[in-house]
Amino acid sequence: MKIGFIGLGNMATAMIGGMLQKGIAKPVDIIGSSKTEATAEKVKSKFNINTSTDNKTVAAQADVLFLAVKPIFFPEVIAEIKDTVKADTLIVSIAAGRNLQYLKDAFGRPELKLIRCMPNTPALVLEGCTGVCAGENVTEEDLEQVLALLRSFGIASVVPERLMDVVVGVSGSSPAYVFMFIEAMADEAVAAGMPRKQAYEFAAQSVLGSAKMVLETGKHPGELKDMVCSPGGTTIQAVKVLEEKGLRAAVMDAMDACIEKSKCM
Repeated sequence: MKIGFIGLGNMATAMIGGMLQKGIAKPVDIIGSSKTEATAEKVKSKFNINTSTDNKTVAAQADVLFLAVKPIFFPEVIAEIKDTVKADTLIVSIAAGRNLQYLKDAFGRPELKLIRCMPNTPALVLEGCTGVCAGENVTEEDLEQVLALLRSFGIASVVPERLMDVVVGVSGSSPAYVFMFIEAMADEAVAAGMPRKQAYEFAAQSVLGSAKMVLETGKHPGELKDMVCSPGGTTIQAVKVLEEKGLRAAVMDAMDACIEKSKCM
C-alpha cells in the first residue's frame, strides 16, 4: 500500500513520524509533495521517504492519499490532481472547514472514496487524537484501513460529520491551549525560583499524569480534582483563584471561537 501526502507541514510530518515510529508503514511506503524544494528535501532527509514538488506524481501513486494542505489551498490543489487520482484511492482530508460535500463538488467525480478527519500534533509522540467521518462510497473495510493508519499514532474515532467542527475545537486545536497552560505554570515556577528546564518538566509531567488518570480511572474530572483538594489545603486555594479568574469560562469561550471559525472556513 502506498501512502501519499500532499502537503508536508507540521501536521503531515507528525502523522508520518507516528506511522514510521509505530512500524505500520516503512519509508518506502510513503511519498509526499510540498510546494517548495527546500521542504521536500528537509522531509526526505528526516524520514528517508520519497518526496517531490509534483502533486500529480503523489496523487497518481497513492492508494491512500492525505490532503494535508491549508484549507485556502484546496481549490487549486484539487483542481490540479482531480483527473490524476485513481478511482479506488482513499482520499483523506485533514483540513478544518472543508466538509465531504465540498470535497465531492471540488473533485467532480462521484465515484471517489472520500474521508474527512482531524488529527492533532501529538501524533508525533504517538499520542494523537483524531475524529473521522466517511463519504457514502467508503466501505467498512476502507474505513478500517484508514483508522488503522490513524491509530498508529494515537486514538481515532468515527464521529458524525456534524461534530467535526467540535473535534477541531476539543482536540485538533487544543494542544495549543494545553501548551499555553504548561508554559504559564512553568513561568510561575521560574518566578518562584525553579530552573526553567526543570519547571517545564514538572509542569508537563503533571499534565501528562493528570490526563492519564482521566483516561485510565474512568473517574469524572471533578472527582479527581476533589481528590487533590484537601480541606484547608494549598490546592483548594489555587482552585479558588482559577475560579475567580474564570478559567472554565475562558476555556469554553476559546473553544467556542475555534469551533465557529471552523464552521466559517
